[in-house]
Amino acid sequence: MLTGALCATTLLVPVAVAGTSSAATSTVQTSTPDRPGHRPEKGESLQPQIFAHRGASGYRPEHTLAAYELAVGMRADYIEPDLVMTKDGVLVDRHEPEISGTTDVADHPEFADRKTTKDLDGTPTTGWFVDDFTLAELKTLRAKERLGDLRQESSTYDGRFEVPTFEEVLRQRARLSKETGREIGIIPEIKHSTYLHAEGFDPEREVARLAKKYHLNSKKAPMWVQSFELTALKDLRRAGYKGRSTFLTTAKGGPYDLHEQGTTYAELTTRRSMGELSRWIDGFGPEKAQVIPLRADGSLGEPTRFVADAHAAGLKVTPWTFRAENSFLPTDYRIGTDPADFGRALDEVTRFYEAGVDGVFCDQPDVCVEARRTFLGDD
Repeated sequence: MLTGALCATTLLVPVAVAGTSSAATSTVQTSTPDRPGHRPEKGESLQPQIFAHRGASGYRPEHTLAAYELAVGMRADYIEPDLVMTKDGVLVDRHEPEISGTTDVADHPEFADRKTTKDLDGTPTTGWFVDDFTLAELKTLRAKERLGDLRQESSTYDGRFEVPTFEEVLRQRARLSKETGREIGIIPEIKHSTYLHAEGFDPEREVARLAKKYHLNSKKAPMWVQSFELTALKDLRRAGYKGRSTFLTTAKGGPYDLHEQGTTYAELTTRRSMGELSRWIDGFGPEKAQVIPLRADGSLGEPTRFVADAHAAGLKVTPWTFRAENSFLPTDYRIGTDPADFGRALDEVTRFYEAGVDGVFCDQPDVCVEARRTFLGDD
């Protein structure tokens, strides 16, 4: 049983994780060279990859340089910045265009008149929007923990970190790769592309430009680009991006760029559709429930065909999001009744490794790294 910190000396954060993996001797079911249509690129890892979701966002305010750096210290393979754009057209890292929940903008009286209501993918949303701020103005704000009630440790860092630009994170990735002696990957997500285009921006063109500038514009580069909107990924290709891409999906609903046609994610993730989409994308980032759904009582069910169908089309599968707090775990993986306490997160992510996923998005990357270590039987 794990107690105390996971490699606390190295990771710098105390992590109390209960439960142990029961799959220490399991055979790896991911990325095997003999699986049809799923041969790894030269130098590509055969083990499940750990994607630090918005950085080590379980321990530091999300989308900050501190969160990304901590994630790399926890041996995450990739860091994930979400991308929106400033008034002067700079890509910056925020989860949403509206920033009242992730910055201290409401505490700045000089920006009180910027509060407004906009249509965000068909939903009237009130707050402060990145695209109403220049980069210089945005840099006067400070990040804060979005889930303060659940993540009090992270909230102690409120007010300490700036909002980084995507280019700053690209430079950080290169520096950390050099310092650690291992190639750190980056997997940016273009957020609300339809909204940004309606506001007069072209995020895909800017992502493609920076991928070229930082020598990441190839299939072999340690970079993937994600979006919940299929049009964005196609536009990215047309803008000259030659690297890999991931189509993000949910168990319900559909992509906003195709909402007028009534297209659903369920329709886009059939075996036939996956084969057709493989012309444009390299993988899927499904909601966890599309890989292993929950039962009616909230307990974890049995795997679907999602992984097998995607692999048959030559596509990777990297589900989201794994979080250690009871509040986010299946009912049968919780410990105690406090929603902020860590439950059997190691066991949950191991179930997905056993289902054959190629990677996982984690708020607590150290938990997923430890689960992978025991799953692979590494000492």
